[in-house]
Amino acid sequence: MAWLLLFVAGVFEVAFATALKYSEGLTKIVPTVTFLVCGAISLWLLTTALRTIPLGTAYAVWTGIGAFGTAIVGIVLLGEPATAARLVLLATLIGSILGLRFWS
Repeated sequence: MAWLLLFVAGVFEVAFATALKYSEGLTKIVPTVTFLVCGAISLWLLTTALRTIPLGTAYAVWTGIGAFGTAIVGIVLLGEPATAARLVLLATLIGSILGLRFWS
């Protein structure tokens, strides 16, 4: 259950990073509120997962999911480049996250 909470926390991290981009420096109300709410949920879920999962592992997985998801949002929604090297490195990141999950 803790790993599921950690995964969902990572998804909320992607949402709060994306909302931060759309908030234009916290000047737009809806993206700013979304940023704050998603950030709070993400941190609460991370904190809950930390009851079971070691800190270093949980934090690495949480930030890894956030980094991967935010990069994908950048590619899909913001037109950022999807170069072969970038995609290979993102796949490596997923492999690292899975490795932490199954060997921790």
